[in-house]
Amino acid sequence: MMKINEKNERVKRAYAIHLADAAKASEATIDQALAAICQFEEVTKGKDFASFRIEDARRYKKFLSDQKSASTGKSLALSTVRSRLMGLRTFFRWLSREPGYRSKVNYNDADYFNQNANDERVALAVRERPVPTLDHIRAAIKAMSGSDVLLRRARGLLAFAILTGARDSALASLQLRHVDLSEGRIDQDARIVKTKRRKTFSTWFIPVGDDFIVEAESWVGYLIDQLGFGPDDPLFPTTALTQDGQKRFAPEGVLRRPWSNADPVRKIFREAFERAGLPYFHPHSFRKTLTRWVMRQGCTDETLKAFSQNIGHEDVMTTVGSYGHVDSMRQGELVRSLRPAPGMSEKSGKPDSDTIQWVLDHLKKSAV
Repeated sequence: MMKINEKNERVKRAYAIHLADAAKASEATIDQALAAICQFEEVTKGKDFASFRIEDARRYKKFLSDQKSASTGKSLALSTVRSRLMGLRTFFRWLSREPGYRSKVNYNDADYFNQNANDERVALAVRERPVPTLDHIRAAIKAMSGSDVLLRRARGLLAFAILTGARDSALASLQLRHVDLSEGRIDQDARIVKTKRRKTFSTWFIPVGDDFIVEAESWVGYLIDQLGFGPDDPLFPTTALTQDGQKRFAPEGVLRRPWSNADPVRKIFREAFERAGLPYFHPHSFRKTLTRWVMRQGCTDETLKAFSQNIGHEDVMTTVGSYGHVDSMRQGELVRSLRPAPGMSEKSGKPDSDTIQWVLDHLKKSAV
């Protein structure tokens, strides 16, 4: 068993505070960073961080290359390896600037937490992942048909997810007060709703289908009219459990308490798609579904910007870059549909003389 190094523990605590208060990192990011540091300590047997040398980084990289994934039994994904190495690089760079470590930890030595160029390209490569269509989502909702409150909750959850593109943690923490059905909107108030980076913003329902709106309204109406829920109650309450005759716990209705995390959201999504005979589409994939749907509407730049804000992005390029990937089949359709633009010579592929003159005249007017 590795002996705990108290000095290292104090440094890790200081680094966690730095990440939270200075770098404004999320709890998940901090947990991942500390996990990588603790793993590095195991490899170096609790060695004082002040004694860090290049060989320690090499030893850790060798450890990662030999490690197997607990879920697959195969070598760790190169993206996972890169994430851990980058976490340690950032940590030791920070450490090299801290009092008591400046003369002991070389800033440049942290660069040895790296991958070779080929592995890094593989780790950073963007790969196509299945994204649900609206019909897939409709099938999942239909698969959860029934009057039971838990089935109603599942249908309402899927409907709100596709109407808003809200993240799973936000969906899990919404209250009824955050829903305005008359306006077709939810208010993601970061004082209560667990939004990314604690942003507060309003999200209007995206017009992907009246059937989704009906499901959302039906769920809200059921909570208010049948269960007597009020503004401060959760939009998606936690499951109530009871013991059966054999003292086994079984679900029985809901409680006036919110989910503590997003795990139940993902569990409901998994069950719904499995019932529909479809592969599991996680909640985040709905944001990609919506982005691709919006991009196919031929919208203006202003509309695309509005949609970007609607899902909580400050920069429209974040939306397009993260969620707007064109799948290979659609890519082929678009490429095959290319035609010479009006005013272009089909033989040369260059603008004709009239088009060139129009551009020159336009530039002169602009200059004036």
